Amino acid sequence: MRPEEIERASMAIIERELLERGLAVLSEVSPIVMRVIHATADFDFAGALTFSEGAAAAGKKALAQGVTVVTDTWMAACGISKKRMAENGGIVRCYMADEDVALEALERGMTRAAVSMERAAAETPEAVFVVGNAPTALLRLCGLVSEGQVRPSLIVGVPVGFVNVLESKEVLTKMTGVPWIAARGRKGGSSVAAAIVNALLYS
Repeated sequence: MRPEEIERASMAIIERELLERGLAVLSEVSPIVMRVIHATADFDFAGALTFSEGAAAAGKKALAQGVTVVTDTWMAACGISKKRMAENGGIVRCYMADEDVALEALERGMTRAAVSMERAAAETPEAVFVVGNAPTALLRLCGLVSEGQVRPSLIVGVPVGFVNVLESKEVLTKMTGVPWIAARGRKGGSSVAAAIVNALLYS
């Protein structure tokens, strides 16, 4: 089978199994939910993914206009379609490997992920911010929003793990005035983050 045939077959299976499991998904977010399930083979995301009002539409609009995407990991950055981003005039940025970010984080006793969000907020405050791994990145980003230092076009908050993961998502989902997409619970990850962005790019 050709790659596109495999994807079509996979999506058909996912759609059928969602119906069989009685998992209703709103039409405006179904491409996102289905792509995440496709990336993870985990149907729990049908219930775990949650969206602020109009978040999917806001994300699609921003990406179509070439807004920069900022990620907290290179894994997420690598999974996002650079071809589609370039077609829209956008780029993907990740500051985690920058030496000055690492040095500043060490000097301030912070994580590189948190400092990365500060750097991105200063350079591209209107970016689509995508957090798939580091809850400290999401917590600092939410803090920057509350401080009025950044106004993201969209926040994708799907960090994975055990420490501060639930807390960071709770802070995000209580925010108003900024569109967000989150994953309830401990699940998430860079592949989920990239899948959400790709769904917004191609849907």
